[in-house]
Amino acid sequence: MAFLGSFLQYLITLVILAAIGMAGIFAGKALRVRKDAKTAQTSDHTNDR
Repeated sequence: MAFLGSFLQYLITLVILAAIGMAGIFAGKALRVRKDAKTAQTSDHTNDR
């Protein structure tokens, strides 16, 4: 019974850490897309001169 409880504890920890990792990946991707859009907008304005 102790083995099952320990296994479930590690499984829950794994799921939580995986969720945090996925949230970090999605946040990083969103920030990169926003930065690329801002850079593209800035370079468009500098090419108009």
